[in-house]
Amino acid sequence: MKKKELQGVKEIARRANVAIATVDRVIHNRTGVSAKTREKINKIIAELNYQPNLLARRLASGKTISIAVLIPSVTEETDFWEAPLQGIQQAEAEIRSYGINVNLFFFELSDPNSFITQANRILDSTVDGIVLAPSFVDEAQEFTTVCQRNGIPFVFIDADIPGQQSLSYIGPPLFQSGYLAGKLSTYKLHETSKLLIVNIATSLDSFTYKQIEDGFKTYFTDHELKYPILRADIRQTDFASISNHLQQLFDANTDIDAVFVSNSRVFSVARFLDSRQSSQKPLLIGYDFVNENIHFLASGTIDFLICHQPKDQGYRSIMALYQHLVLLAPVAKEYYMPIDIVTQENQAFYRN
Repeated sequence: MKKKELQGVKEIARRANVAIATVDRVIHNRTGVSAKTREKINKIIAELNYQPNLLARRLASGKTISIAVLIPSVTEETDFWEAPLQGIQQAEAEIRSYGINVNLFFFELSDPNSFITQANRILDSTVDGIVLAPSFVDEAQEFTTVCQRNGIPFVFIDADIPGQQSLSYIGPPLFQSGYLAGKLSTYKLHETSKLLIVNIATSLDSFTYKQIEDGFKTYFTDHELKYPILRADIRQTDFASISNHLQQLFDANTDIDAVFVSNSRVFSVARFLDSRQSSQKPLLIGYDFVNENIHFLASGTIDFLICHQPKDQGYRSIMALYQHLVLLAPVAKEYYMPIDIVTQENQAFYRN
């Protein structure tokens, strides 16, 4: 150890009343230290803002750390994943010089087999950590089970699967996000109003949709609001299928005054509402400031977009693995993104 670094370790050992070797074990994440002592030492390290010279050691070692990213492709149907990808690429540019490679693997949201194929490609390679969008729950659980068995840390981005022992989840607070949507949806309701929750995805078994919907409904329960809440699960994501499904619902329920779409495909519902011959437009709420939604937000068809800073999600997911693999520092089990509300009036500022 360099003299300056050794002095820091001595001070930590003095405050913790342990041997220098014990502090060294904690700093380098080695075994042989009790959980109580490890917690005590980590607390002192944080108080002193102590930073061991790990980066210099990494460069001297010449070892390359490989991070795999498994996320959906950007498609013509929705460009949501373009923003997280930009954040991932920004983080990669910042840490590349420390011997870290980030390899991108893309799957199709309409095809769980493409997820399996790419997951197997990752497992066939040498990888030290993984960033993962668990869009297909069963397939993602099988993949992460193998990762756990092989000792590969993984970070969930944008959606979570509880109980999978991820290093971290970086994304929206799903229940609270749905709860907020419930509050926003009340702005145009009257006594005979109905509400409609629309889930549009080829795979609707995700923990994400359940948490969001639970949050939405809980708002009405907490405030003793007894409006009927209808639900539409649409697994075919082409516009013709969406339009046909919604037309049947609106024909049977002429008093739907608020519609909440649980993901970024709210633009499809906006397009349907624009095509209807009706003088009454329901309040429309959805997710994400993506290109397809911006037009309908600007025109007033979409009233509210709930956004969770997707670019920052991508950035933080890579930096969480960097913190764990390189700095050997603890990582928060959950990092919840802020919930932004974007409207026609403030959308120009959000874009900037």
